[in-house]
Amino acid sequence: MAKLRNFNEETTANSAKKANQCGKKSLTLHCRLPNGLFIGVFSYLSNDISMALSNSLATFGRYCLFMVKVFSVPDRWRVFGRRTVMEVSKLGIDSIPLVLIISVFIGAVIAIQMQLNIASPLIPAYSVGLATRDIVLLEFSNSILCLILAGKVGSNIASEIGTMRVTEQIDALEIMGVNSANYLVLPKVVAFVLFMPVLVVFCIGTSIFGGYMVAVVTDMITVSRFVYGLQALFQEWYVWYGLIKSLFFAFIIASVASFYGYYVKGGALEVGSASTKGVVSSSILILLFDVLLTKLLLQ
Repeated sequence: MAKLRNFNEETTANSAKKANQCGKKSLTLHCRLPNGLFIGVFSYLSNDISMALSNSLATFGRYCLFMVKVFSVPDRWRVFGRRTVMEVSKLGIDSIPLVLIISVFIGAVIAIQMQLNIASPLIPAYSVGLATRDIVLLEFSNSILCLILAGKVGSNIASEIGTMRVTEQIDALEIMGVNSANYLVLPKVVAFVLFMPVLVVFCIGTSIFGGYMVAVVTDMITVSRFVYGLQALFQEWYVWYGLIKSLFFAFIIASVASFYGYYVKGGALEVGSASTKGVVSSSILILLFDVLLTKLLLQ
């Protein structure tokens, strides 16, 4: 009986010791797993980040070399002038209806939202016109408008040049000894940069007109107070600020879209992909330069 009792005690002690050892091993395993997982995820992310940085630097280098080819002296100035006028009509004048429609509605929406959100006896009634004017001058007429035009003009340029690359029209120009980048891209860049201030002026005028129509049609704010707000505390530099920013944004849209279309490889699917990349890259660069230019010009 005593032997049986001793055997049971030894068995229980051995079981407890094994359970304790298993618990320590599992605890050690659980302690080690997160560290190993963290190291694996960190190494994976670091590899992805390094590859993304190297690809970005390589793309930026190709873009710079592409710009060197674009901004060479044209072989025939008469042909360059004729193509520039054609691009002004296609990229600039054809964009006027879109700019007018968007600007009228955005101006009306800004006026309505200003009136609904700042309705307070502590805020002057003319603040609606003042806020509408400053929002249009400082941000909408240049940054937001160029983001919209990046989708229309940028995709148009990228798809057109990409189609010419896929159908070997660019190769034919190079065989004939023509600088294809200069011949195709420079008129687009010059035309869009020159006409962009005109689009900004149209946008400013029609946006303010949209807000004015809210005062005329509705009873949310009187016309006299809205007009007084448009005139109050006016700063001329805000107009020049918007025009200067639009020049940079127009160059970004035309050059980046042309770059992605010029170096496309494959067929119709790759042309669509290049058009998408051009629009996305242009939009990101517009937002980046918006921050930089605002810091430089309004400081």
